[in-house]
Amino acid sequence: MTAPIIEIRDVTKTYDTDRPALAELTLQVAEGEAVAVLGRSGSGKSTLLNLIAGLDRPSEGTVTVAGQRVDRLTEAGAARYRRERIGMVFQFFHLLDDLTVLDNVLLPAQLAGMPAGAARTRAAELLDRLGVAGHRSAFPGRLSGGERQRVAVARALMNRPPLLLADEPTGALDSASAADVRRLLTELNAAGQTILLVTHDTALAESCAGRLVELADGRLLRDVAVAA
Repeated sequence: MTAPIIEIRDVTKTYDTDRPALAELTLQVAEGEAVAVLGRSGSGKSTLLNLIAGLDRPSEGTVTVAGQRVDRLTEAGAARYRRERIGMVFQFFHLLDDLTVLDNVLLPAQLAGMPAGAARTRAAELLDRLGVAGHRSAFPGRLSGGERQRVAVARALMNRPPLLLADEPTGALDSASAADVRRLLTELNAAGQTILLVTHDTALAESCAGRLVELADGRLLRDVAVAA
């Protein structure tokens, strides 16, 4: 197996409740894997995603992503880490309605200081690859849910992150658009993109992921390979 891109070791996260959100969790994800994290509400899925994204810190244990100790980062360091190493896709897209599709996709590159010419070339490639190049001058509100999620994926991939995090990426979509996003994530992983997705959509998990990780009450309940 290739070296892990995500390495969670003995992680516990407690808030102001009696039960920890995560308890002594150890998990590895190898480069190039697609792993789906499943579990009921309150199982610890969102906490795990926030720790990997550097949006929160563990109470105990270590979080390492692409060789970076995420749990040690300062606030500024965590923001830089997210720009450079993480692409994030959300249930409700989080596109900026007053920017065009192209400008939404360009935004991460601008924040990272990518030269304008290189950024526009990269954005054009992504929009074409993801089938939304014809909407580059449109505003997000004019697009279908599936099209908006494709734009959100393009934005997430703009800075060539080694890791793509997807939080319920089909949760706000109709069945046809959800199937479209499932195919897209499968294609991205087949091309080598490492993906960690949190979902309640078992069809998404089983079609896109090579492993299913299930959490319950903050603990690892199962970690199984998906049958080919």
